[in-house]
Amino acid sequence: MTNETVRVEGANVPPAPPLSDTWLVVPLYNEAPVVREVITAARAVFPHVVVVDDGSTDASAAEAAAAGAVVVRHPINLGQGAALQTGITYVLERTDARYLVTFDADGQHSPTDAAAMVERAEAEDLAIVLGSRFLDGKTDVGWLKRLVLRTVAVVSSRTSGMHLTDAHNGLRLIRRDAAQHLDLTQNRMAHASQIIRQLGATGLPWREQGVHIVYTDYSRAKGQSLWNSVNILVDLLFS
Repeated sequence: MTNETVRVEGANVPPAPPLSDTWLVVPLYNEAPVVREVITAARAVFPHVVVVDDGSTDASAAEAAAAGAVVVRHPINLGQGAALQTGITYVLERTDARYLVTFDADGQHSPTDAAAMVERAEAEDLAIVLGSRFLDGKTDVGWLKRLVLRTVAVVSSRTSGMHLTDAHNGLRLIRRDAAQHLDLTQNRMAHASQIIRQLGATGLPWREQGVHIVYTDYSRAKGQSLWNSVNILVDLLFS
């Protein structure tokens, strides 16, 4: 556990009007120290948030609910891919949202970046906007991790037909018609490559957009290490 405050960029700059036709889908596993702050900041921009608590053993679900999120719970830990699929299914079956945005629970994503992705989708009639930490130069990524993630992007680009710079960025905007094609069966790290393949297969219009990933000591401890990037590459090659 840590007392570090998670910095959420753009938390005090809500757009007008509120983005009521977009739902955030947030997979959650043992993030009790930070998730209330993350969801509170996100809801200043996006009033509708569904959090999928993936078998947390701490107070994560209660903290997310206290911040105003809809909380759906897995009784056991199934993995991030399963949590995302549960959240996507919830949005498609329980709401009339035009868009959904996948958004991490640990504070590394910016609600302002997510809002800009919605704005771009509307302006350019895009079904898919994928965040990239490599397009705007704002994210500090070590050279070795950068090499691993770029390698993953090259492999994913070949299998999906989408020429990407960052295939494993968790910040993604997906329009309803694209989301209806998703059926995630890879529950662990390989789910991100599966999302890309399934979205590429839709043939719907898409773009990448530069986003700022905030790496804190807390987020690194929760899985943002170089070793985690190597695990992503292994999962991609052998899934």
